[in-house]
Amino acid sequence: MNQPFAVDANARRAESELYNDDLAPTGAAQRTWHWYHFAALWVGMVMNIASYMLAAGLTEQGMSPWQSVITVLLGNLIVLVPMLLIGHAGTRYGIPYAVLVRASFGTQGAKLPAMLRAVVACGWYGIQSWLGGSAIYTLVNILTHNALVGDALPFLGISIGQASCFLIFWVLQLYFILHGTDSIRWLESWSAPIKVVMCAVLVWWACSRAGGVGSMLSQSSQFVAGGKKAGLFWATFWPSLTAMVGFWATLALNIPDFTRFAKTQKDQLVGQAIGLPIPMALLSVVSVVVTSATVVIYGKAIWDPIDLTSRMEGVGVGIALVILTLDTMCCNLAANLVGPAYDFSSLWPKGISYKAGGLITAAIAIGMMPWKILATTQGYIFTWLVGYSALLGPVAGILIVDYFLVRRTRLDTAQLFEEDGEYAYSNGWNPAAVIALLAGVLPNLPGFLNIAFPNAFPGVPDAFKSIYTYAWFVGLAIAAVVYGALMKLGKSRRATVASA
Repeated sequence: MNQPFAVDANARRAESELYNDDLAPTGAAQRTWHWYHFAALWVGMVMNIASYMLAAGLTEQGMSPWQSVITVLLGNLIVLVPMLLIGHAGTRYGIPYAVLVRASFGTQGAKLPAMLRAVVACGWYGIQSWLGGSAIYTLVNILTHNALVGDALPFLGISIGQASCFLIFWVLQLYFILHGTDSIRWLESWSAPIKVVMCAVLVWWACSRAGGVGSMLSQSSQFVAGGKKAGLFWATFWPSLTAMVGFWATLALNIPDFTRFAKTQKDQLVGQAIGLPIPMALLSVVSVVVTSATVVIYGKAIWDPIDLTSRMEGVGVGIALVILTLDTMCCNLAANLVGPAYDFSSLWPKGISYKAGGLITAAIAIGMMPWKILATTQGYIFTWLVGYSALLGPVAGILIVDYFLVRRTRLDTAQLFEEDGEYAYSNGWNPAAVIALLAGVLPNLPGFLNIAFPNAFPGVPDAFKSIYTYAWFVGLAIAAVVYGALMKLGKSRRATVASA
């Protein structure tokens, strides 16, 4: 059960290499988040360019508007389950993901899943920063009659103007990195209503220009008989569903970074249950309505909201792009900064604070060249989203089994900061967790290599391609079973030795 730090533990923890004030369990004074704070947090994170592109991207892949909406909604309902389960530990013990994972992987082994999650978040931080910079780039070009338009630079593949706007957006976010999670919560809370209003305005514009909503939502699927992709629906649906789950797979792991501030379990449960699936479904409706309208208005589907906004006219262009920039910043700071900042801090608690971890995240994001990931819907949805879900699904499976089945939700908080304590296992590593992680990742590796590098890995058997279609599900299930079995076996062995 939970054992709050005693006086002697307080003295020891200050010397522990596993401890700093940012990673320490939250106290009663820090538990200030009610359910509506979590709901506002999710509205703030959901309403962004990347989320908009999900359903619109599925429409471009051939789904009907309603098929796209249902796929996005189903994926978010699925990922909500591990999010609520893992979030339980954050609220009960006041610890972030980087500390929680020590219980299953060990005090040193926890650095492995922390790094996996951190690197993925750095990629997401870069993607969102690129989208925010793209909004600035588009706005400036409209106001200056394409003053920033130029040739792409060698190797980078983007122009000086694009690179400059990307860096400007990157710099704007530094304020919130330096002022911590309270500044992020404040930004999310007051910006959420603005985002809802802007979505309503966008739908009104689409309906008025395309002659009503009926003609847009009646657009048929390309997978029906006689369509361009007849008979290929399921081949597209399953990897798309996996990608929708993968979209929030990072948050499903590090959600304790936020739920540790919740006043009660009810607050985090109700707030997240309202805040994630409902806004995602509504934004999906907005995106497919607007994307379908672009077929009528412009003669082709435009799934990128920045591209769409650049085609509009009047003062609304500037307002829309400012809102797009704000939306993207809100999501990026909450979803892609807080987690890796804690993760990097956990790698060297005495040398890396939360703020330093945030700066490291921002720096790595630049080097990942996110514009290359977003070059096509194929690369964005089927390579990036599905690919990293294959890494994070196994970690989620291990965390859930460890916390709910192995430990029955009981953790010794003080021991999580002890280098030679209960969670040290073998030299700080739990072999069962490492083996389970590898078991969950390896079956998905051939399929990922084939998708990401088709020319280098053309001969991957169809069986592995099929497995990769369900990457997150397969990885979570295998890792969960293997970890549970190994931990039970280890417990049986220890019991046998003790009785001998």
